[in-house]
Amino acid sequence: MAFKTLFALTALLGVVNAAVVRRATCPSGQTVNNAACCVLFDVMDDIQTNLFDNGECGEDVHESLRLTFHDAIGFSASMGPSAGGGADGSIIIFNDTEVNFHANLGIDEIVNEQAPFIARHNITPGDFIQFAGAVGVSNCPGAPRLQFLLGRPAATGPAFDGSVPEPFDTVDSILSRFADAGFSTDEVVALLASHTVAAADHVDPTIPGTPFDSTPFTFDTQFFVETQLRGTLFPGDGPNQGEVESPLHGEIRLQSDSELARDSRTACLWQANVLNQQHMVSSFQAAMSKLAVVGQDTSKMVDCSDVIPVPPALPNGDVSFFPAGFTNADVEQACTTTPFPTLQTQPGPVTSVSPVPPS
Repeated sequence: MAFKTLFALTALLGVVNAAVVRRATCPSGQTVNNAACCVLFDVMDDIQTNLFDNGECGEDVHESLRLTFHDAIGFSASMGPSAGGGADGSIIIFNDTEVNFHANLGIDEIVNEQAPFIARHNITPGDFIQFAGAVGVSNCPGAPRLQFLLGRPAATGPAFDGSVPEPFDTVDSILSRFADAGFSTDEVVALLASHTVAAADHVDPTIPGTPFDSTPFTFDTQFFVETQLRGTLFPGDGPNQGEVESPLHGEIRLQSDSELARDSRTACLWQANVLNQQHMVSSFQAAMSKLAVVGQDTSKMVDCSDVIPVPPALPNGDVSFFPAGFTNADVEQACTTTPFPTLQTQPGPVTSVSPVPPS
C-alpha cells in the first residue's frame, strides 16, 4: 500500500513538473518558457541590427549598459517614492529632467538613440532599457548571460538629482549611495565589472571614446588588473575633474575606480577578480539581476531570460595579464591579506590603447 501511494505521488509530481517546464513556440519558431516573451525576438533583431551594428560589442553596447545603471539607481530607501522608482525608465520618460543632471552628462545620446526603438515596439521604457543592456552585453566575449524580467510599468516621476554617483565622489559617499539603493559593498565592486567594456567621452572631452582598460571589446578581468597599476600619465589634457593618472597612453582612469581599488573596504574584493574570470562574471551577473529590478514587484513580472543570447567565450580563455612593459613591480598593492597574483607580461614594447570608435 505504501509503495502504491509513493508511486502515485511520484507520478503526480511528474505531471506537475511537466506542466511547469512546458515551453511555448513563438510564431517565428523560437521556443520560450512563457509565450509573453515571444514579442521580444522582434525587438532583439531590431536592436542587434540597427543599434548594435549587427551584434558588435561597441560604443552603443557600452552606452546601453551604462544606461541600465543610470536609470535603475534612481531609488532611495531613506527618501521614499519621491526619490524615483528605480529601474522604471524614468531617464527616458522624464529625459528633459534627468539628462540634465551632471552625473548623466552625455547620456542624452543613447537616450535619443533608444527612443525610436521604444516607439515602434510595444514595450515600456523601463523594460527596453534593461532588455537592450542584457542583449548588448551578450555581444561581448566573456560576459555572463544576464537575466531579464519583463513587466516594468512606466515611471510616474523622475529620479532625484544626486542618485547617480560621480567619479569624483569619495568612497564613503559612493558606498553610502549604493547602500541607500539596497546594494552591499561586494555588489558595488561586482557592478563595476561593467567598466571592462566601457569608455569615457566627457571626463576629458578632448579624447572621446577613451577606454578604462586595454581590452574594451571583451568582458575580461583586465580592468581590475590595470586599475591597480601605478598611474604615471594623463592620456589627454588632464587632470580633469574625476580623473587621475593612468598607466597607459590611450587609457583613462576614473578617480572613483582608483580609490575603490585601494580602499581597505574594497581592495581585496577588487583584487579577487584578477585571474578569476568566473568569479567576476558570476558576481556581476548576480548584481545585475538585482539592479535590473530595483523598485519593481517581481511577482508581477515574467522571466524572459531565455530570450537573451548566450555570449561568446573569451577568445584566449581566462587569462589576466600585464600589458607590455609592466610587471608586478608596477602594482600598487592594496589588499593586505592576499598577495597580488603573478601574471604574464605581454611581449613587445609599451603601446597606446586605441579609442573606441563611434557607432
